[in-house]
Amino acid sequence: MKNETKKRTALIYIVTLLALVACLGIGKAKTNAYNNTIHNAVFSGDQLFSSGGKLNGSVSVNAVPRSSTWGKIFDLYDEGLTENNYQAYTYDFTVMNDTKDKVSAFNFVLTFSTDAFLASAWNGSLEIHQYRDGQEIVDLIPDLREFNPANHKLETLSVDGETFVSMKAGDWLLYTPSSTMNAMEVPIEPFEGTTPGIIMYVKMGEDIEQSTLEIEYRFHRRFRSEPLFWVSMAGFFIWLVALIVLGITSAQIKKFRVRHERDNVIINESIETFTGFIDAKDPYTNGHSKRVATYTRLIAKEMGYQGEDLDHIYYIALLHDCGKIGVPDHILGKPGRLTDEEFEIIKSHTVRGGDILSSFRSLENAGEGALYHHERYDGKGYPEGKAGEDIPLIARMICVADSFDAMNTNRVYRNKLSRDVIINEIETNKGRQFDPEIADIMLKLIRDGKIEISEG
Repeated sequence: MKNETKKRTALIYIVTLLALVACLGIGKAKTNAYNNTIHNAVFSGDQLFSSGGKLNGSVSVNAVPRSSTWGKIFDLYDEGLTENNYQAYTYDFTVMNDTKDKVSAFNFVLTFSTDAFLASAWNGSLEIHQYRDGQEIVDLIPDLREFNPANHKLETLSVDGETFVSMKAGDWLLYTPSSTMNAMEVPIEPFEGTTPGIIMYVKMGEDIEQSTLEIEYRFHRRFRSEPLFWVSMAGFFIWLVALIVLGITSAQIKKFRVRHERDNVIINESIETFTGFIDAKDPYTNGHSKRVATYTRLIAKEMGYQGEDLDHIYYIALLHDCGKIGVPDHILGKPGRLTDEEFEIIKSHTVRGGDILSSFRSLENAGEGALYHHERYDGKGYPEGKAGEDIPLIARMICVADSFDAMNTNRVYRNKLSRDVIINEIETNKGRQFDPEIADIMLKLIRDGKIEISEG
């Protein structure tokens, strides 16, 4: 039973630990999946070029231009223009991270709604897409500030020694932020932002505020931000505390059991020593108390008792004849027929035993075996003439065990009986001297060889 409990407890702890590990694994998988998910949002018009746009409170983009302070003459058709016809705007594309997670990467596509000329951009690279004569021209500019048209195939325009990249309506650029130490546009920390900038020229009186910006981004969520992580950690903490408590409790229980077993040994030895004094008064009954206790324990085990209950029954049976300590030796050892007076003295050992054990409070009902083991099932026993189930169960067990040992050993007044006679006596006295159920159990123990009848 103890081993089954240990196995069941160990299984519960193992299953719980595996469940927590699984919970941790699921949390990690969810975090990885979240970090690998590409999010996107599209901004245009007032959403982009006024107070900034937001999507689900995650990432916001604001591209309100700075005030224009200078212009240039873009004489595209050699008309001899003398006044500025294009105005410069600096657009700061502020990308804000409005979450508790880092933005690990992002890029955005800006599709132009009107003609413009790119003058400069900082930090990130630009992948330019121009559509000319039905063909798409694609080129990558790592840093527009260091742009050399000789190294690129893009359509450009030179004005006053300065080169501009031409962007017509429908053309678009892909901005990829820089992660170098100098720029460090990514990652974007929680509730912080980064500001890529582009300087461009548009016609006087026009702007790019009908352009569209599409941003793609990924988050980096720390595993510790995943709720399942904390659920798992709380579970591991409780599991560990429970394991420590179990270990401490098990150690205490083991210590208690060792002490309990030692106490039981002391009790058993003390009782056996005491009963040894009783049995020693009559050499013909030497060992009688211990044998009766052993038989009674076997009967109780067949009846379903176990553990400490069996020990309890054993001790009560061991003390059943303790009252004989007050019976004179010459009566106990008398080989001939006892006188009525002597028989009354013999019979008094039951009452004496009950009185002696009445103060033995640590062994519950200790006196029942001593006081009633000579009662008969038919009510003709002594000292009180109890009958049937009015006789305490422990006394009914001892009655059968005591009578069997008396028949199976030599006594001063007769030799032990044969196997057949003993079995016949038990059968005959079922319902008379013995409880029928207990008598049947004794007969079964004899037939099964669990209780042996000595020969000769």
